[in-house]
Amino acid sequence: MRRVVITGMGAITPLGETVEALFRSQLAGQSGVGPITKFDVSTFPTRIAAEVRDFDLSRHLRQPHLWQHACEASRFAAAATQQALTDAGILTGGDRSRFGVYLGTGEATHEVPLLLELVARTYQPELRDIDTVEMGRLGPRCYTPGGQHEQELHMASAHLADYFDLQGPNYSCLTACAAGTQAIGEALELIRRDQADLMLAGGAHSMIYPTGVTGFSLLTALSTRNDEPTRASRPFELRRDGFVLGEGAGVVVLEELEHARRRGARIYAELTGYGSTADAFRVTDTHPEGRGAVACVQAALRDARLSAEEIGYINAHGTSTRLNDLVETLTIKQVFGEQAKRVPISSSKSMLGHLIGAAGAVELIISVMALQHGVLPPTINLDIPDPECDLDYIPHQPREVAVRHVLSESFGFGGQNAALIASRFDG
Repeated sequence: MRRVVITGMGAITPLGETVEALFRSQLAGQSGVGPITKFDVSTFPTRIAAEVRDFDLSRHLRQPHLWQHACEASRFAAAATQQALTDAGILTGGDRSRFGVYLGTGEATHEVPLLLELVARTYQPELRDIDTVEMGRLGPRCYTPGGQHEQELHMASAHLADYFDLQGPNYSCLTACAAGTQAIGEALELIRRDQADLMLAGGAHSMIYPTGVTGFSLLTALSTRNDEPTRASRPFELRRDGFVLGEGAGVVVLEELEHARRRGARIYAELTGYGSTADAFRVTDTHPEGRGAVACVQAALRDARLSAEEIGYINAHGTSTRLNDLVETLTIKQVFGEQAKRVPISSSKSMLGHLIGAAGAVELIISVMALQHGVLPPTINLDIPDPECDLDYIPHQPREVAVRHVLSESFGFGGQNAALIASRFDG
């Protein structure tokens, strides 16, 4: 099997617009959660989120105008990609036909306000229906060609391929909270199967807009701790009341080992294990016994040819919802047995909020940085542990521990499960 290593990383997050700033903020226990500023939330039950504040694409790209029609998630992805390719030393050059893209993302939101305006102008209350003739007359005047093609869900990965000349396989993954992790895992498999030598892989997403917040509010999934935004995300804590929406992007450059060696690339870690399953249970709830999650983590361990005892750190999905945290704890106990009480675990979402499609990619980057530096980030706001969540979640303060293998878990809406294992590369 062809071995695959990570040679570049990039991130745009509520905790900074570089990988270094992100990791530094995680070790400091800094929260990126605050009041929502993107729209008027005065009538919403949840009025907080983890926003990427003051983002300006011109700080990252020389031709930001080429992205003027792109949605916010695509612009986040572009900036993170510029970082990752520069970091890997492969921004240009090389055989671009063997360099592909696999991006986890979500719904396009670019022209939703225009759509809502058009619906309002053509709605016939007496018929409780839309006047399609009037919509056909007004539509071409309201919409723009550039905005319309941005509604296609593959456009983010298409933009990256076009702008950065990545001519290899090009895929998009839309599996909600597992998307970023699954995209990286599937990109790993493409290189293993010799369909590419390099893959840009990761996730980009933003759901901090009116219908996004409304949807999760209807599911009663969001924290309403509006008066204490920095303390709202509290995975595994007894008083948790839901997750906090976040946004951003995280991407990595995956490269076949011998290809990386030939060009003298710096290697962050080897990507050794990947697992993916479905709960096949309910679209909004994980299986109460962790059926799919357990199988997913076990598959990643088999793929990496590792025993559970060899995992030195787990970056948990850790959403701060009652059901997820309980089931994830149960999952770890089932997979790790007696080792479950000893393996350090933390949730990056306690500081970042939930980046949905970008979450798993950003959390893998944090895990790789922990592997590199021998310091594990904490879980903040873990003041009163839930008695049913009784594992070592690294509360409050980072921990200096040299580890060889790290596991990053993602369990998404729809019962999607994905897990990745990164290992120290010793040459």
